[in-house]
Amino acid sequence: MARYDLNEAEWRIVEPLLPAAGKGKRRVDDRRVVNGIFYVLRTGSPWRDLPERYGPYTTVYNRFNRWAKKGVWLGLFEALAAQSPQSLHLIDSSIVRAHQHAAGGKKGGPDHAIGRSRGGLSTKIHAVVDQDGLPVRLLITPGQASDKTAVPDLLAGLPPARALVADRGYDSRAIIDLVRRAGGEAHIPTQSRVKAQRSVDHELYRRRNLVERFFCKIKQFRRIATRFEKHATNFLAAVALASARLWMRSVESTP
Repeated sequence: MARYDLNEAEWRIVEPLLPAAGKGKRRVDDRRVVNGIFYVLRTGSPWRDLPERYGPYTTVYNRFNRWAKKGVWLGLFEALAAQSPQSLHLIDSSIVRAHQHAAGGKKGGPDHAIGRSRGGLSTKIHAVVDQDGLPVRLLITPGQASDKTAVPDLLAGLPPARALVADRGYDSRAIIDLVRRAGGEAHIPTQSRVKAQRSVDHELYRRRNLVERFFCKIKQFRRIATRFEKHATNFLAAVALASARLWMRSVESTP
């Protein structure tokens, strides 16, 4: 088994979550294709440089692209994330530089989730992680987008947690009220310029490093640390697959 391939336990988790093969022409081996996708995401290699053991690169890329558009990879992640008890939500975002191959053509725009921030053309990954640092919701926006505006979409449809933790960049009365209406409590420090400072639970706030560590882990996938995918759907699929891999390892290690 190659370095980045799914082991037996991981494949047993993934296989039932993939679409069933249709009638007619026999589908190329799913495990080999999924392993090829993970190889490209982890190493950052161009699709054309995929090792021969994974079969034709066109087959692997076409499967990744087609299933990204169908929402298969995002659905795989969401199925695994649904196992979380979500007793705690921690929110943050991270900027990713867009490679010239991703930023070329029509200069990004809302369809590509690429925008211009301090570091140049970039994309922002927003995430909610749970009490174990495992992701439960993902979202991408252009790099210059405000963290605050992403929160309603990040939390929509999630089971309410007893507490939400975020840094002061998320300080907003609308966010505080949104969490309270869901039955939780927001632990977000007040902006320093505000006279009436809001207290936070310091023990809970210290756990914010869990979401920071999550971003460090998915950026070990070089095709996420630098965005090579032109289309937002494909880049979100890549982030979802990296996040799903964290869930596979967690489920595999659970007694």
